[in-house]
Amino acid sequence: MRFALFLALAHLKRRPLQTGLALLGIGVGVAVLLAALSLTNGFTDGLVRATLKAYPHLVLFSFGEELPPLLPHPEVEQSAPFAATKALLVRPAEGGRGAGVDFATLVGLGEGGEALYPELGLKLEPGGIYLGAALVQTLGVYPGDTLLAMSATQERVRLRVLGSFRTGNFLLDSGYAFVDLKTVEALAGLKAQGYQVRLKDPWRAKEVGEALAGTRFFPQAWQDTQRTLLEQLSLQKRVLGILIFLIVAVAALGVANLLVLKVVEKTPEIALLRAMGASRLTVGLVFALEGAVLGLLGVALGNLMGYLLCLYLSLRPVGLPGELYFLTHLPVEMRLTDFLQVSGASLLATFLASLLPLARAFRVRPGVVLR
Repeated sequence: MRFALFLALAHLKRRPLQTGLALLGIGVGVAVLLAALSLTNGFTDGLVRATLKAYPHLVLFSFGEELPPLLPHPEVEQSAPFAATKALLVRPAEGGRGAGVDFATLVGLGEGGEALYPELGLKLEPGGIYLGAALVQTLGVYPGDTLLAMSATQERVRLRVLGSFRTGNFLLDSGYAFVDLKTVEALAGLKAQGYQVRLKDPWRAKEVGEALAGTRFFPQAWQDTQRTLLEQLSLQKRVLGILIFLIVAVAALGVANLLVLKVVEKTPEIALLRAMGASRLTVGLVFALEGAVLGLLGVALGNLMGYLLCLYLSLRPVGLPGELYFLTHLPVEMRLTDFLQVSGASLLATFLASLLPLARAFRVRPGVVLR
């Protein structure tokens, strides 16, 4: 083993340029892959946080007409009764402005409802309404304007615009509005349908929902209602990872090419070693160790370069147009699992690429070569 490692290191030192290029190829591939995954993590986390600005972590629908009390739970930060309905919002034409009309989901919140969405700064009051930013543009309203809300049952309620909110999720900003619970009761004849719940950890919504539901509530976690979004983001990350991993695969083929050339160049030396008593395993181990050393050093270099690149992007983030995206910059979120998975996959690719020169070294016949 020591003899094989000595020869492997000697071979790598003999051609420093080729060795350095092989290491750099693996390192750049690993670094780019890690940076891309970290940016994808940051974008996904940013989109989820934007959605949860105006979307409940957990909804508990009541089975009966009477709303039972909600049991305490250590994960619950805030809860409030709610009722939601679809309504047609109309701003009458006045002062040279044409009428504005659009449909929206009115979410009526009971006592403590403002604390469910602290980032929106809601201050609900009877007869008031907060509109999504895109909905404000569609209706052409300003704070203090009066809207007419009409339900499917032709009930009408006048509402005063108290303000607007912006989450960055266009579906919420263009189709959601918040009112007090009594407004929804008057408009649609609905009593409280259940509770909206804010949690300390939104990702535990399913677990907490099952603990609170019992036989009194039907739980609905945000992961269930936003499943399509989460699946799209997960698919995007997998596809991006596969595409960029091809860079690592190309670098691994470069390692295979380097080792094949070494086997061809060292064929007389291999034959001489075999004639002096070295086994096939010893000879093959030399080139296997060369591939292992290149893979380990390349992956280590790639991890270092990837970490520094992610650190740079977090300190000097890539700017995004605020009018087009909900984020003004592209955030970075490094995860240890990504570093471990990328390192393992890159080492495996390098090892598999080393099998070709290894097989070629095994086939060298010392008698034919020396003759």
